[in-house]
This record gives sequence, C-alpha cells and structure tokens, in this order.
Amino acid sequence: MSGLGLGNISGEGNGRSHCSGGKAKLLALGKGLPKQVLHQDKVVETYLQDTSCDDPATRAKLERLCRTTTVRTRYTVMSKELLDEHPDLKTEGTPTLTPRLDICNAAVLELGAAAARAALGEWGRPAADITHLVYVSSSEIRLPGGDLFLANRLGLPPNTVRTSLLLLGCSGGAAGLRTAKDIAENNPGSRVLVIAAETTVLGFRPPSHDRPYDLVGAALFGDGASAAIIGASPIAEEDPFLELEFSRQEFLPGTDKVIDGKIAEEGINFKLGRDLPEKIESRIEGFCRTLMDKVGIKEFNDLFWAVHPGGPAILNRLEVCLELEPDKLKISRKALMNYGNVSSNTVFYVLEYLRDELKKGAIREEWGLILAFGPGITFEGMLVRGIN
Repeated sequence: MSGLGLGNISGEGNGRSHCSGGKAKLLALGKGLPKQVLHQDKVVETYLQDTSCDDPATRAKLERLCRTTTVRTRYTVMSKELLDEHPDLKTEGTPTLTPRLDICNAAVLELGAAAARAALGEWGRPAADITHLVYVSSSEIRLPGGDLFLANRLGLPPNTVRTSLLLLGCSGGAAGLRTAKDIAENNPGSRVLVIAAETTVLGFRPPSHDRPYDLVGAALFGDGASAAIIGASPIAEEDPFLELEFSRQEFLPGTDKVIDGKIAEEGINFKLGRDLPEKIESRIEGFCRTLMDKVGIKEFNDLFWAVHPGGPAILNRLEVCLELEPDKLKISRKALMNYGNVSSNTVFYVLEYLRDELKKGAIREEWGLILAFGPGITFEGMLVRGIN
C-alpha cells in the first residue's frame, strides 16, 4: 500500500483515551443520496396518487403511520418519471422483477460511488491506497456483484480484496464495520473501504389489504448509500474519531419469521412482525452487558450510544428497558427523522452525528456501543472508544 506507514501513534481523545495502534479506527465517512427529497407531509398524497389508490381506510392508516414514524425527510430513487417509464411497477400482480433489478443495480452503483468519493475526499488519500473493499446491500442480485463494478468505477487497484455482505437488512452496516475491523487488524497497513447502498425499489408496490406492512414501508423507509474507511495504526495525515474495540454477533433462535423477505416476480415481499421490539427487548440487556464487561462498565448511562433506528418503537423499548437517559438515543432519533430507515446505511448516518458530537466535546463518556438488528433476529454490536 503506497505511502502508508505502519508505525504506532498515540493520541489523546477529548481527554478520554489514548489511541491504541493495533485496534481498527474509523478514519472517514461519506454518504450518497438520491436527488429526490420526500417530505413526510407529502407522502400520503404522493404515494396514493402514484399507485392510483382512493381507499379512505388506506389513506387514514397511512396518515397515522406517517405521524408515528417521527420521520420528517427521506430520499428516494422512485419518482413519477420512473413510474411513467415503468407503469407496471404500480400494477398489482405484474411480474416486474427484471425492470426492478435493472433500476436497483444502477442506483446502488451511483449512490455507492458518490458515498465512497465523499469518504475518500474526507480521508484525503487516493483510491489507490485502498487495499480492501467491503460491500453491503440488500437491494441487488447479479453476477458479478456491485463490489466489482464499484471497484472499477472508483479506480481501486485490481488486487483490492473484495468482500460482499448481501441481504442482511438493517444489521448489514454494523456487520460491514465488524468485517472491516477484522480485516484491518489482521492485515497490517491495510485500509478498508466499506460501502453500503440501498434502495426500496424492489419493495415498491400499490397498497393491498393482504399486505398491511407495505404501508409501514411507505411511511418509514428511504434510499441512500454510506461509506466508511477503516484502518489501524493511523498516520499523521489521518484523523480517526472512533476506535473499534470489541464486536459481537448473536441470533435469537426461532425468530427467522419475525423479519421475513422473499423475492418473487413482483419484487420483494417483506413482512415485519409486530413483536420485533418485544423480541429485541428480551435479549438486549444481556447482549450489551457481554460487551460492556470487556472493560468493566456496569451502568448503561456510562456509555454513549449509536443505535440503528429501525423505527421509533425499537428505540423507545430500548430506552425504557435499559433505563437510558433521554439524550442517549438523541443521534439515532435525529438520523431517523432526517433520513428514515435506510436499512444498512442508517447506522452510518448515526455515526456522522456521533462524530460531530465528539469533535464538539459534547460527549463526556469514553466508551460507547454501536447496535443494529436484522433478520434472524440477528444482533450486531460493537464496543467503541471516542478519539479526538
């Protein structure tokens, strides 16, 4: 890898910690968003008009959902122009998997490349210095995968080692961080680019009484991409803000139907059990304590928190169950409000807000937890340490 030394450095972090050379660190972040902004107060009219639905009960339910999600703004690939070009997408029961995949495959590349370029720009080093690529998406199916196309588009070296994490849903971003951490710590001098790119086009369809969850998706989910650069033993030109200390993954047996998605000719049929927050609550305390015990932390409020905001119900349950102070999930709620649930990406939007808080000195705690929950039900968690 050109220009990157392997020497250890030690730096003070907001008066909190020394930077441990051997541990992976978050060096840069970037995001890529569709041009179309979806304001929550316009969702009901836009969605019902786009799908030619005039059912009063559907309207009332969607209005209620749009209020309770706490979302204000989302970004979306889907547009009136796209629906005019592909009218079958809004026709119930039409086999549209091929055009959907064509749209998704192109969108994740455009969004992912934009996010990666933003992260590379913040990092301040050339793409040639990237040694590994971790690609995360639940929005594409093809051979070769988006990892190869993104490597070409970004000008990464042909010997860049690529890893794809597909169809992990909302836990994908945290899984990407865990994978990048392992790579960085086991390959001295490596720099790992993580790209997560998602779009809801596969799941877009007209409302149906047989698929009540479709309205939740219309009120909650958004599109976008994120990128991060991970490496150990940072050099002088790099500016890490988070050290990735210990990671953990765990699944809850017997919960494979709680988050359920099946690919069909009409796209993806996605179902989310009402008991998801309850299932998460049943195990979350023990899961977090396993990570906290690594450094002897006993109190949940002695940590800062970066939680993937799957929805307000999950955040509310977490807050009550762990008796968190009201501001502990502030940045997660802010990401949900400004972007919606963007599947694997959203945890990176939370980390952007965390970085801002760390750099301002607004976070007094040394240690924190990154959490995300995906199909399985799968818990992804990481104990992290703030660096200035």
